Amino acid sequence: MRTKVLLAILFLVNISCKPQQNKIITMQESNQELITREPIVAGQFYPGNAEMLREELTRLFEKASERKTDRNVMAVISPHAGYVFSGEVAASSYNQLDYNKKYNTIFIIGSSHRTAFDGASIYNKGNFRTPLGMVPVDIDLANHLIDEYNCFNNRIDAQLYEHSLEVQIPFLQYRLKNDFRIVPIVIATQNRETCRRIAGALKPYFTPENLFVISTDFSHYPTYENANKVDKITADAILSNNPRELIKALDANDISGIDNLATSLCGWSSVLTLMYITEKMEGTTYLPIEYKNSGDAKGYGDKLRVVGYHAIVVTREPAANTANQSAETSFSLKDKNDLLSLARQTIESYVMNSKYGKPVTGDYSAALTAPSGAFVTLHSKGNLRGCIGRFDADNPLYLVVQEMAISAATRDSRFTPVTAEELKDIDIEISVLTPLKKIQSIDEITMGKHGIYIKKGYRTGTFLPQVANETHWTLEEFLGHCARDKAGIGWDGWKEAELYTYEAIIFGEKNLGE
Repeated sequence: MRTKVLLAILFLVNISCKPQQNKIITMQESNQELITREPIVAGQFYPGNAEMLREELTRLFEKASERKTDRNVMAVISPHAGYVFSGEVAASSYNQLDYNKKYNTIFIIGSSHRTAFDGASIYNKGNFRTPLGMVPVDIDLANHLIDEYNCFNNRIDAQLYEHSLEVQIPFLQYRLKNDFRIVPIVIATQNRETCRRIAGALKPYFTPENLFVISTDFSHYPTYENANKVDKITADAILSNNPRELIKALDANDISGIDNLATSLCGWSSVLTLMYITEKMEGTTYLPIEYKNSGDAKGYGDKLRVVGYHAIVVTREPAANTANQSAETSFSLKDKNDLLSLARQTIESYVMNSKYGKPVTGDYSAALTAPSGAFVTLHSKGNLRGCIGRFDADNPLYLVVQEMAISAATRDSRFTPVTAEELKDIDIEISVLTPLKKIQSIDEITMGKHGIYIKKGYRTGTFLPQVANETHWTLEEFLGHCARDKAGIGWDGWKEAELYTYEAIIFGEKNLGE
């Protein structure tokens, strides 16, 4: 059903999604120089003159809902129709942002209205321009995502006439007082699992220093009354922070028999991707801000065929009271044995059969079922054979160990996957992590006690606490090797990077009884 809807939406009128085609933008590459993406719906969806656009945005923000939360806004869901129809609702979304905040990168994500393929296009050809000026694209990060994940490409046909990203940018330019850079993503897939893969790639960037903008309108073309009903069903599903509830609501709307309902969420794939990112993040809340539809636009709206618009923001408070809150958390000998046994059984099953089973958790302690980050390290005959982990404390520890065990055995890019013949020589070590703590001075690092995490832009690197003991490096060597060899920012790159410390509870098959 939604595949057919996509094709229908390619030709929607201005109250919803369709840019006009009478303006051609020029995109050229000369000696590999990348040219700015010019606006294609300026003068149609919003004023094409800078002064008139500022006046229109001033009017929209004056009518917008006041800020309703003091919590950190991680994402906004905003409509993308012509400003006379959806501009007040969009302004209400952006009015929830702290205008003084300095964002590292803003990910603007919309679903394609013109092109279909199994993946998403990231614009890496140059910067974006609107009548309010130039907005830089984080081209390094765009290229990194395209190079690292096969769910991304840089197909220009998905970006050339896609308006859903463009119309969001003037709101950001008007609202935010600090400069920002963007990663423009157009999702063209109709496959839910591909949305999940896209979410997995983007999840590491869903952090307080970044912002996610999700561009979508709601119902298309029912009557005013029916739009109110169906849009509430869809919004309630989104507010649940449960992707399965959204899928269920969309499927129910598809077969509801509501006259002229072409779609209940044109950007469903973008919203679903966001929900796959946030569904298990402790402290995450979807907050409704404002709802209207095109029938509410005085002087413009027709209540017989309307399009719905919702302003929703996603806030998050740091997870608290998790199992890894302190390195002094008690893990019994049974806890450690349970995790090591789970890791070994998972690796052996996956290497031998390319699948693994779910553990029986009834006998697990609270420490193993509480959210926590962890690394799994593999050695073979005394040599490192794989090491991968995650810091996010949004899944139960035992599930993180299962996932990282498979990754360490088969997905560490430094090594070939572990083979069945090697299994007898593999020994496993698990490091349960405390939360990251940002530091201002390297004097706060205690060698052998603290692991380090270095972040500069999208480049990151980490060393576990035990690395210091194994290498006998000085503190400067510890930082230099991590910056150069792990983060790829040069030996002295740590001096201009963000620095974090963490601790770890470390146990392995070789020292389980110690």
